[in-house]
Amino acid sequence: MGRLEARLEAIRLALAGQALDALAVSHLPHLQYLLNLRASAGIVVVGRKPDTLTLIVDFRYSEAVRRLQQVDAMPPGLDVVPVPPDGTYDGTLAGCLRTARAGRRVGLEADHCTLRRWDWLSQTLSGVVELAPSSELIERVRMVKDAHEIALFRNAGRMLADAVGPAAAAVRAGRTEIEVAREIDGILLDAGFDGLAFETIVAAGSNGALPHAHPGERRIEAGDLVLLDFGGVHHGYCVDLSRTVAVGKAPVAARRLHDAVVEAQAAAMAAARPGVRASEVDAAARATLARHDLAEAFGHSTGHGLGLEVHELPRIGRPRATGAGETDDVILAPGMVFTIEPGVYVSELGGVRIEDDVLVTGDGIEVLTPAPRRLQDQQARVAQP
Repeated sequence: MGRLEARLEAIRLALAGQALDALAVSHLPHLQYLLNLRASAGIVVVGRKPDTLTLIVDFRYSEAVRRLQQVDAMPPGLDVVPVPPDGTYDGTLAGCLRTARAGRRVGLEADHCTLRRWDWLSQTLSGVVELAPSSELIERVRMVKDAHEIALFRNAGRMLADAVGPAAAAVRAGRTEIEVAREIDGILLDAGFDGLAFETIVAAGSNGALPHAHPGERRIEAGDLVLLDFGGVHHGYCVDLSRTVAVGKAPVAARRLHDAVVEAQAAAMAAARPGVRASEVDAAARATLARHDLAEAFGHSTGHGLGLEVHELPRIGRPRATGAGETDDVILAPGMVFTIEPGVYVSELGGVRIEDDVLVTGDGIEVLTPAPRRLQDQQARVAQP
């Protein structure tokens, strides 16, 4: 069985668990996951029966689909339905769902469906198809990566780790944050990444207290801590890394923050293994920072899943209620890929975040982005003032 067939089989098992006959999928990363199709529009209807798989695309992607089918890069048995030049995607979807093949109870991706769209489809299909909201059905299947995805992550992680040295060397006194960010962007593209996973963060001095600061015209000064957060896309998959470097000798208080975050990340990594809850990894990082009286300076989750999107499941944080007495606190399993990125942010001093990507293995984790973390290891790479 090919990897796409295996993914579809997992989706069909999940459909049965939610008592759905079919699922209409319009979230674009899901089209790539299920069909190898990168597009700006499209809908695939996955039925519980193996022979019910329909792709709806417009003229812009008909040739791309044909070529993918020619090289067996799409699952067999796919029925392609074109959107008429004077038609719409939802109108074409409604026409497909009126047929008996899709089944009576069809799920829509609740996290990716507007209220307007839901209302129109519900009225159009009233009495013919029962629509049901479906949440995180494909996302939960995507949490566990297959062998193909793991190989991509290993390559991408090494590429990103190799960029840490050149990125740190771009940090020099007198340069602006935006100048450094643009150089890092070029380093990532020159390394072979398809593109950037997100806008590169370069936050110097007090700007580091903003966890998602935008690089600006602030000039880097001697003694600054500079927070770097950057990532790339490799064959559609996102990797993400943060380091905090110093220009010259950092103040004692800044070094104390950095050492505490490095220790917190090590504690979280030690806690991460199959069978534990994501919240336990988060708790290990928080307990360490609490011992350093920095609990209040850590206000975000310890990590997030990676994949075709830079933020996906699992979330590595405190449990959050999702309804019906359930939470988003998942049990870690081999094949999951996520970041571990504790950070502390102090307004008058700046911020420190250390982030790596990890893969859950049979007995622990594999660090996908091995690169120096400690401040003294980074300083050698940063031009002194």
